[in-house]
Amino acid sequence: MTIITGKKILLTGASRGIGRFIANELAQKQATIICVSRSQEGLDQVCAEINALGGKGIGISFDISNVEQLPILVEKIEQLVGSVDILINNAGIEIYKAFQNYSLADIQSVLSINLIAAMELTRLLLPNMLSQGNGHIVNIASLAAKKGHPYDSIYSASKAGLLMWSNAVRQELVGTGVNISTICPGYISNYGLLADTGVPAPKLAGLSKAEDVAKAVIQAIEKNQAELIVNGNIIMQNFTKLLLATEQIFPRLADTVNRWLGVTERNQMRIKNLNKTKFLVKK
Repeated sequence: MTIITGKKILLTGASRGIGRFIANELAQKQATIICVSRSQEGLDQVCAEINALGGKGIGISFDISNVEQLPILVEKIEQLVGSVDILINNAGIEIYKAFQNYSLADIQSVLSINLIAAMELTRLLLPNMLSQGNGHIVNIASLAAKKGHPYDSIYSASKAGLLMWSNAVRQELVGTGVNISTICPGYISNYGLLADTGVPAPKLAGLSKAEDVAKAVIQAIEKNQAELIVNGNIIMQNFTKLLLATEQIFPRLADTVNRWLGVTERNQMRIKNLNKTKFLVKK
């Protein structure tokens, strides 16, 4: 079991949504949390919450889409707290469009923040973890990594890449003392990217809270779990696993299920609901 108390943890996308709940759960373990986000105001608020809960919050305003500048961020963090024990790649963006309507800038933005930044931060922090013989990396993916969502294809691709990259690196790290976990949330009801669209999740697709994802992060670290699906209660989670396994054998059945659940229709509604073709939220 990994002890979180006293660990130095880098959390991206910390100022809003799921990130804020993850920070609060970690604070209750008396960890030092280096919170990274673009919003200084949001960082100030979340760090105050961390300190009130018994942890230590350090906020650094930084746009991780500038992946070439991530070595500067890591250098600053190491000057402040020394080596990082745990990295949580949580920051993400989502843009709803029909595929042909994406611009190259849209594609690069989603892939840079959701995938490349996570890879680069891990690449920069991993050598110290390996030299110390311990460490943990947690990547927040999505059920969209398991089954692509129409009109959200670039997000789906980025999360699928995050999941498969984590899977590959986990195998490389066996026996090193450094571990990697992936969290795959379904629809989150109360905060984050879904809530921002103003369109509810399909009724039969499962629904979770940001608190559930935060608790899953703690569980993944403490119990060194390779992958966790977060999607409502235990019955819904097991049903989701069975459905995903079946869909691997019958891909077109999975397409039909997505349409039946209302995934396609609701993503089209999200585009219309925003009254323009672009939806972008940076954490």
